[in-house]
Amino acid sequence: MSENYFKELYNVDVKEKVKQKNGLNYLSWAACWAEVKKLHPNATYRIYEEVLSYAPDGTTPMKTRPWFDDGRTGWVKTGVTINGIEHIEELPVMDFKNSSISAESIKSSEANKSIQRSLTKACARHGLGLYIYEGEDLPEESKELEKLRAECYKLVNDRAKLSDTAKKQVAEFCKSADSKANGDPRIMEDIETLKTLKTQLMGIRK
Repeated sequence: MSENYFKELYNVDVKEKVKQKNGLNYLSWAACWAEVKKLHPNATYRIYEEVLSYAPDGTTPMKTRPWFDDGRTGWVKTGVTINGIEHIEELPVMDFKNSSISAESIKSSEANKSIQRSLTKACARHGLGLYIYEGEDLPEESKELEKLRAECYKLVNDRAKLSDTAKKQVAEFCKSADSKANGDPRIMEDIETLKTLKTQLMGIRK
């Protein structure tokens, strides 16, 4: 058993596997679970289910489903156990806009997507990829800053691959945007500067 398994998992670099959707960063369940099992092959997970009906004996579940609801909206509940410690995560069943779905409209496909996200977050409670979610409780201005930083950094990498001319333009735009940050959008502090840089980078062609 690791002396500090949380620190071990927290230090795993998953930045290259992080993706974006609707302006939010996320780590896929498959990538997350692969990293967990590499270090802790005995790790297990559980998908909790709501019992809808029991057999005549009153104790044997006859019908279950992998989500719960309170008559208005629904949620899923999962647990990940590592080194004998289970961390449980509950997550609303949401649509593609990250809005809760009404209880009567929930489909198994939507619940399954929420289950995958919930399991990833349960792994984060053990340390893996936790830093991805550390900004979720930031003020809106800070969230916008982080979002613009990520968008500009991605544009920098994408545009620099187009041609030598494009690469030169990228370097010029970044340096003129904020010389104190050495042209690195990940550490730029001004939102308006990043917005301008984003517009310039988007205009770069081959």
